[in-house]
Amino acid sequence: MFEQLSDRMDSVLKHLRGQGKLTEKNIDDSLRQVRRALLEADVNFKVAREFIENVKEKALGRGVLKSLTPGQQMIGAVHDELVELMGEAASPLTLMDTPPTVIMMVGLQGSGKTTATGKLARMFKQQGRQPLLVAADVYRPAAVKQLQVLGESLDVPVFSIEGSEDPITICSVALQKAKQAYQDIVILDTAGRLHVDEDMMAELQSIKKAVGPHEILLVVDGMTGQDAVNVAETFNDQLDVDGCILTKMDGDARGGAALSIRSVTQKPIKFIGVGEKLDALEPFHPDRMASRILGMGDVVSLVEKAQASIDMDEALKLEEKLRKETFDLEDFRTQLKQVSKMGSMEDIMGMIPGVNKNALQGAEMDEGAMARLEAIISSMTLNERRKPNIINGSRRKRIASGSGTTVQDVNQLLKQFNMMQKMMKRMGKMNKPGKLGKMMPF
Repeated sequence: MFEQLSDRMDSVLKHLRGQGKLTEKNIDDSLRQVRRALLEADVNFKVAREFIENVKEKALGRGVLKSLTPGQQMIGAVHDELVELMGEAASPLTLMDTPPTVIMMVGLQGSGKTTATGKLARMFKQQGRQPLLVAADVYRPAAVKQLQVLGESLDVPVFSIEGSEDPITICSVALQKAKQAYQDIVILDTAGRLHVDEDMMAELQSIKKAVGPHEILLVVDGMTGQDAVNVAETFNDQLDVDGCILTKMDGDARGGAALSIRSVTQKPIKFIGVGEKLDALEPFHPDRMASRILGMGDVVSLVEKAQASIDMDEALKLEEKLRKETFDLEDFRTQLKQVSKMGSMEDIMGMIPGVNKNALQGAEMDEGAMARLEAIISSMTLNERRKPNIINGSRRKRIASGSGTTVQDVNQLLKQFNMMQKMMKRMGKMNKPGKLGKMMPF
């Protein structure tokens, strides 16, 4: 996501860092390249033009600070304009004080609407709410079944009326059932089409009139670029949507749709889909995304991922072991599992400020390494995990055979563990009781 644009921005701004001061000429030269980068990222050309004009105005209008280099000054101007372009602040869903809150999902067929519906249901369930999914797509073959399968995997009820071809009736009856069952969130999975047409819009307008949804979310395939912006504009004109969910952003290195939709429709991007799994839905934060585009990292999102993935009880147990210097391979495996929950190493590295992406390009981001390490530790006996120093040559051969790895892999793991154990001992001595449990376990 945004990889192509981020690389181009980095190249442009790197050139500015070698300049003695900001002048109108080097600003124009840099912004010409930024404009080209935006257009290559499939950003709407009107949006790109306005963006460049605003950045130039900001860059020229700022007082020159001796403590800032020309590159830093330009980064500040570009960052501020990116944030403004994408919506300035995150836009959470509006939930009603008196339940149920009705959320209507709309979009073209193939945009990932049903999957996004399941992702929202999972998010609400984790928040302790009681969602009800409504199968209102009566046209696409197996659409109802797809939603039912998602509901079963999440243990979330799915409402449908077998044999009914009237989505308005389905949505209206579902709302009454939700009130009776005290479901506090109702998510309507409406039908999509292969293209925008009058019949589709008329049906959606009828559903809107019948149930009065509190949120209308347009699900847009982020990989379609400018087409996504055109679709968003049409849906917004007809339905007055409350926000967008951009899907498949993990598969698009350009990201032009995310930079254009807010400006064209004046409606916020509320979530982005960053993978196929049901947990791959993230609230959209314009300021954090702007920082990531400019290679400034995203520490806040990294900490949030850590907080969501890390078991605090386990962290406190780790603290106790570190203070007593009893950290063993069993604990090492627990830490590996918790780190793996945070996502791919590439995603994690991308959130750390100052990480040189170009330097990482030659490095192997081996996502299977975690699984191999865990397999090796799992092939050890409990006594071996607790006392790694007893693992001799014959034990290493047995462990390698049992885990489907090599003796060299086992040796490498033990070497890594010894290094980590030494580091943990030093940290245990440096930190006071009660402090270490708050740290991230890696």
